[in-house]
Amino acid sequence: MSPNKKIRRALLSVTDKTGLVDFAKALAAHGVDLISTGGTAKALRDAGLAVRDISELTGFPEMLDGRVKTLHPKVHGGILHIRGNAEHEAAIAAHAIVPIDMVVVNLYAFEKTAEKPGAEFAEIIENIDIGGPSMVRSAAKNFEDVAIVTLASDYPALVEELKANDGSLTRATRWRLAKAAFASTAAYDTAIANTLELLTNEDPHTAAVFSAENFPAALRVNYPLANTLRYGENPHQNAALYTDGSGTGIAGGKQLQGKELSFNNLVDLDACWNLVQEFPADTAAVAIIKHTNPCGAATGETVLAAYNQALAADPVSAFGGVIGINREVDAAAAEEIAKLFVEAIVAPSFTEGALARLAAKKNLRLIAITPAHSPRVLKQVSGGLLMQDADRHRITEADLKIVTERPPTTEEMRALLFSWSVCKHVKSNAIVYARFVHDAAGHAHGQTVGIGAGQMSRVDAAKFGAMKAALPLAGTVAASDAFFPFPDGLEVVANAGATAIIQPGGSVRDAEVIAAANKLGVAMVFTGIRHFRHG
Repeated sequence: MSPNKKIRRALLSVTDKTGLVDFAKALAAHGVDLISTGGTAKALRDAGLAVRDISELTGFPEMLDGRVKTLHPKVHGGILHIRGNAEHEAAIAAHAIVPIDMVVVNLYAFEKTAEKPGAEFAEIIENIDIGGPSMVRSAAKNFEDVAIVTLASDYPALVEELKANDGSLTRATRWRLAKAAFASTAAYDTAIANTLELLTNEDPHTAAVFSAENFPAALRVNYPLANTLRYGENPHQNAALYTDGSGTGIAGGKQLQGKELSFNNLVDLDACWNLVQEFPADTAAVAIIKHTNPCGAATGETVLAAYNQALAADPVSAFGGVIGINREVDAAAAEEIAKLFVEAIVAPSFTEGALARLAAKKNLRLIAITPAHSPRVLKQVSGGLLMQDADRHRITEADLKIVTERPPTTEEMRALLFSWSVCKHVKSNAIVYARFVHDAAGHAHGQTVGIGAGQMSRVDAAKFGAMKAALPLAGTVAASDAFFPFPDGLEVVANAGATAIIQPGGSVRDAEVIAAANKLGVAMVFTGIRHFRHG
């Protein structure tokens, strides 16, 4: 095990030049000899720093459009030789190789190139870095003697350590940097493998085409740790949050105030955010969630109106819940929400007035979020993982099949579509009672009235939803996430006061269920698809 190591010579070659100049100036202040390549060398020279080109070190020019510049024995020999090893020292002396004590490298922006609209196949391939990962791995392997820096976020701490140790870095720091370096190359290779596997065209001069249909031959994931959590679902369970690095979705949300987010907060926030994303941004939508199920959901002309309707659906269960809102939260909505104890609120943004009003509730967690567009979802099972396409199916009136003698009225149809959107986000077996309500200006918006969630029997879900109703059920509509296998569930719904029903259809007893609906005078439509939600 080696002690502190003096940094005398550093090789810098970075794509992301954030903080580069300041870091290089700090190295130069300690007398470090700077060696660099291409654009990195230019940036340093433009800042007034003395820099040697890599070609001076190797005796060879950068060649093949920059593909070959650091792949050379005088680079890798300078990095990889073991200091104090007589044989290694003799070899580098014989070949005039000078030691390189620090390598500062971050890699070509492969993922950004692949995600760029219209990026050509050849451009994507060209942005596969070869020399960078080779230097990173060489330096990380020889961490006993060499410091490998792959993250710009490490620069400030390294500058402070160099100051404190007279231009040296400790073994602990070099080991930490090496582990981060190997993680970076692993993530890089994973991104390349995943991207290339989805490429469906091979013409180098055409825009790359990616398949979103085929499942990968191997599931390669790389989710860096975002932070550890106080505990998991229960206090005796440890937990942590990992992120895909996109900065989107709940994992990438920006916490504006409040206590640390818990495991259950994150799960519930994801559930309510996904629900309100069912509705377009020109319609305010609010969902109040408890234990991943909505206890109230509504739309409105304003966030305030939608919140009031969602809360009215089940004000008792709303206590201690989390709230998802699909539009910016304003001061008027914040004023009303502040009257209720809630754990967290997620929304695209909050006005200054809303933040000022909610600041008094110091424990209330406020999360600003950028929508995520994950095409697939994962679930761990013992011994493996399940992967499926995300359930993003949305229906319109044109998709529905009217199966009863009486068709739904215009208002019933609007309420059926609303209830179906909510039912999709309720644990199966699920029944959602809903209605359309008119505000003072005559605008009509959806509101849940009763929700039966997660019952083993669809009949019980219908009964439970009716039991939970805090508002009149007469004249409501109902949604069932899967078909009614017998008429009994439909009869419970109708007897509770619902006048129209939306369900997938497809039961061997559909004819019996339709006959029961006709007998009761209930309008019924089939969607042709179901929305089981099991986890």
